[in-house]
Amino acid sequence: MMKGFGLYSVYRQAFLLLGLFTCGVPAFSTPAMLGIDPQEKGYYESKKIMCKDGSKSFSRDRLNDDFCDCADGTDEPGTSACPEGKFYCTNTGHAPILMSSSRVNDGICDCCDGSDEYYGKIRCPNTCRKAGKVVTEKLLEKFLVNKERFSIDKQEREHAKRKFLSEETALRSTKQEDKKLKDTIQKLKDLKVLPLLELAIVASILVFSQCSSCCRHGRQRQSRRRRL
Repeated sequence: MMKGFGLYSVYRQAFLLLGLFTCGVPAFSTPAMLGIDPQEKGYYESKKIMCKDGSKSFSRDRLNDDFCDCADGTDEPGTSACPEGKFYCTNTGHAPILMSSSRVNDGICDCCDGSDEYYGKIRCPNTCRKAGKVVTEKLLEKFLVNKERFSIDKQEREHAKRKFLSEETALRSTKQEDKKLKDTIQKLKDLKVLPLLELAIVASILVFSQCSSCCRHGRQRQSRRRRL
């Protein structure tokens, strides 16, 4: 009976000590891959990870341990330990963002999924789907407005095209009429010139005939004079 009571006392003391120990430890430990861009997760899978600035390397168990090993913040994407660190908000249902890790656990909800405030200082509701819905509605409204503008522009372009074709047809017709008119004028000119040419030829023939006649009469007179 005493042995059983002694064993119970030991267990009780052990539980009390464990309770005191856990009270001094934070209730939440940082997940190793928190704050990392999904496209870069492969970079952190090896046991030895190189700082992105190439300055040194660190073991994987020191990733997000709330102690800054890399000056560029490679090892602390999920905590505020490194001033140059970058925290990736997944924001499923909305747009992801990459922000300074100094804003992690600062009591302000920066990520719409609340992933930046995991210590519980403040409760951040997940508003990503609501925000995503608002953005989607705005994009849809913008799309419909642009679609309507495009439709109006298309109608205006079709109207302008028809007007251009009409004016082009009218211009072609005018050119054809102008050519016909020029041809007609040329024909009229040709018709006026031809009689003039004929008249000139006839007049030349008459003049030549008269000159020939005069020459013959003159010769005959000289012949008569010689005979006398």
